[in-house]
Amino acid sequence: MTTPNKIFSVDALSVRVLENAAELARDGAQFAHTYLQETIAEKDRAVVILATGQSQIKFLDELIALGGIDWSKITFFHLDEYLGIAANHAASFRHYMREKVENRVHPGVFHYIEGDAAQPIEECDRYSQLLQAQPIDLCCLGLGENGHLAFNDPSVADFRDRHIVKLVKLELATRQQQVNQGLFSHLEAVPQYAFTVTLPLLSKARKIICLAPEKRKAAAVKAMLLGSITPTLPASFLRMQTQATLFLDKDAASSL
Repeated sequence: MTTPNKIFSVDALSVRVLENAAELARDGAQFAHTYLQETIAEKDRAVVILATGQSQIKFLDELIALGGIDWSKITFFHLDEYLGIAANHAASFRHYMREKVENRVHPGVFHYIEGDAAQPIEECDRYSQLLQAQPIDLCCLGLGENGHLAFNDPSVADFRDRHIVKLVKLELATRQQQVNQGLFSHLEAVPQYAFTVTLPLLSKARKIICLAPEKRKAAAVKAMLLGSITPTLPASFLRMQTQATLFLDKDAASSL
């Protein structure tokens, strides 16, 4: 078992600080593993929304390696997808989820956002209906360098969004982050628009975990925890969620 260096709360949000990114992934995985086992024991099923990105890879590896979960009883969703991108594109989030989750654990169902759907607005409606069809037990999040959650960038985030899934224009900082992480070769290759699950839907999850390792997240962590709770700092939304836990490593917490 991992032992956090520090545990504290900021408003309603619980925060756990781990020694490094590996310990963060392990602690987050143990947390999610216990909760999923309890949920399946209680309800004989679980519904989970997963995030993509570098911060999630070690977490997913650790979670799968723990074993003891009947994945056939889990229904998965994911948070976002680029508009117009094919499912087999190396940067597609569907590709990420099939490679890192579905093909490894063979869950009961994995519902995907079809980024290249011929009618994107209808795709928003279709995915919204699927998300609303049952309670969400666990939502896993990463933290964008500009403070975004999913693709709810500061320019489009809405704490009272009437949409469940919507199309958004990605900010330059978000598109550059995709290049920096090696998902695209250059900025012009990154789609300008994407589908995203909205903040009010995320808040309906019975449990939320947000993983934010590395020094490059330090400014966003400081802003979300010490700044105002405002849509211009989308991640500050988590400070109003009693069911949410933020996992940091020492580098990400270094500006606190």
